[in-house]
Amino acid sequence: MTDLIMMGQAAKAASRMLATLPTARKNEALLAIAAEIEAQTAVILAQNGLDIADGRARGLSEALLDRLLLTEKRLADLAADTRKVAALPDPVGADIDGRMLPNGMRLIRRRIPIGVLGVIYEARPNVTIDIATLGLKTGNATILRGGSETLRSNLALVQVIQAALEKVNLPAAAVQSIDNPDRALVGELLKLDKYVDMIIPRGGAGLHRLCKEQSSIPVITGGIGICHIYVDESADLLKAIDIIENSKVQRPSVCNALDTLLVHPAVAGRLLPPLAARLAQSGVELRATPEAYHIITDNGHGVNIAPAGPDDFDQEWLALILGVHIVANVEEAITFIQAHTTEHTESILTNNWAIANRFVDALSSSAVFVNASTRFNDGGQFGLGAEVAVSTQKLHARGPMGLEELTTYKWIGYGDGQVRP
Repeated sequence: MTDLIMMGQAAKAASRMLATLPTARKNEALLAIAAEIEAQTAVILAQNGLDIADGRARGLSEALLDRLLLTEKRLADLAADTRKVAALPDPVGADIDGRMLPNGMRLIRRRIPIGVLGVIYEARPNVTIDIATLGLKTGNATILRGGSETLRSNLALVQVIQAALEKVNLPAAAVQSIDNPDRALVGELLKLDKYVDMIIPRGGAGLHRLCKEQSSIPVITGGIGICHIYVDESADLLKAIDIIENSKVQRPSVCNALDTLLVHPAVAGRLLPPLAARLAQSGVELRATPEAYHIITDNGHGVNIAPAGPDDFDQEWLALILGVHIVANVEEAITFIQAHTTEHTESILTNNWAIANRFVDALSSSAVFVNASTRFNDGGQFGLGAEVAVSTQKLHARGPMGLEELTTYKWIGYGDGQVRP
């Protein structure tokens, strides 16, 4: 039986040791993990292959199977990302700011680890490495609960991490995984507030709702992305086609992939037919409102298109499906996005900087881009090394959660006999 109390106790003890660990020792652990990933690639891929086979037998979609899949290249990238995290500055112990009080006491606000992170995630085994490495770098212990569809893959990766930790004389309990797929254990983890300091869910709306409703531990929510691009009348249309294709096609099964395309009517006739033809080469299905539908069908051939349904603009597709809608101007685009966004990622394609700034100022999503793909809202792309999640909430952390977002702070006062009057 899985004993979460024992796991919590072990994680808390490990976190107290990690909190004062020198940066060099943490980096040593990260480099050992990268080397162990490379050394155990065949073992990891074998276990992942069993998960993929089970997933196909269960009828999982190709988009979900892509999220589950590990390859030699993806593992090599994970090892490389782990080394990048080792090379990043350590935020723990850094002084954020300070001041001298009138009574002569010096106050400092200093970054410290959060403690123990409980991370619940679905489908993406690479998250196991991302969380473990960022947690270790910031002196946090982690308790992981991956989805049942990647149980073997996650266990193999955690065994790699723990083997690397033991090689550098650090406690294996710094990174633990719940190896029982029983969903009741998720509810137990959410109540483990004596030992766990923060819950981070990575998955669908149901998981986030469950955590917010049942957790007695602070929860960081996010990762659900209904992402938009608005093409303004002044946009460079050749670049726009490349950006839209990259946003939708490069990896459609992730949260920063494009879901809805909004187009100014002045450029719809010139943009939509060639764009539809380009996207058709990658198997993209379009869901278009009437005006966009007629522009595309009257001028395009071999395009997979259907009229948009009433709920199609409230979908995070995670697949090769794209909603298309024509809006009168940037103000209508902003209003449409505000009605349908999950505040993850938005982008505007324009050469009018007044319009670009209006779009950026009006939308409060975790990342807003100008003339760039939505796929850039990512910890690795932002130079954070990796990410634990993309937070779409307003408090504590916003956007890709890298190293600094896994720290909190404490006040330190240096006095010389001061007493409060």
